Amino acid sequence: MIQVYSWATPNGHKVHIMLEECGLPYVVLPIDIGAGDQFEPRFLSISPNNKIPAIVDPDGPDEQPISLFESGAILLYLAGKTGQFMPTGVREKYEVLQWLMFQMGGVGPMLGQAHHFRIYAPQKIGYAIERYTNEAKRLYGVMNRQLARSKYIAGPHYSIADIAVFPWLRSWKNQGIDWNDYPHLRGWFDEIENRPAVKRGVAVLAAERKPLVDDKARQMLFGAEQYRAR
Repeated sequence: MIQVYSWATPNGHKVHIMLEECGLPYVVLPIDIGAGDQFEPRFLSISPNNKIPAIVDPDGPDEQPISLFESGAILLYLAGKTGQFMPTGVREKYEVLQWLMFQMGGVGPMLGQAHHFRIYAPQKIGYAIERYTNEAKRLYGVMNRQLARSKYIAGPHYSIADIAVFPWLRSWKNQGIDWNDYPHLRGWFDEIENRPAVKRGVAVLAAERKPLVDDKARQMLFGAEQYRAR
């Protein structure tokens, strides 16, 4: 059974959704990032970048255990393990991979910064709020144009690209987005949101997550603890 070290965040939900879509058995081991669980040696041994999610698959390649961190790498691994949600054709595979990289390099980091400066930053910095809100809108526009000509993010079939993008758009209000500006993306979002496996995936650990408003949580996520040498 796959062990999933995770928390109820967009990156965590990517892996929860993928596991549910693939029908793989798994057990969730909560890593409370507001409490500092991500800095514990047991977690750092499988996720040296102290970020969730990470997995341990006791039935890995060559029947040997494997541990993986980075949500995109985990999605690729699970797609390879199950033969699901990744095309076999070379051209189609690279279509999916480029949109997965778009999520990993753009959607996740930029929307994360929009969340931080709009919601969590102790000082409201106008320049930062405007910069990252505008970048969020730009990225939404890129996806809206893609979905005007494609049923799914990377082509005609649901793939790990859709699984990677979807959780990051669930907080569209916090990103300063008006759905009326992105009708094709909104239609796609509504369809993905209603998939049974997606509903199950985003419910994982959702009841455990607490608002990141106390001083300890802020210190663990945004303060000096994040940068302490280990």
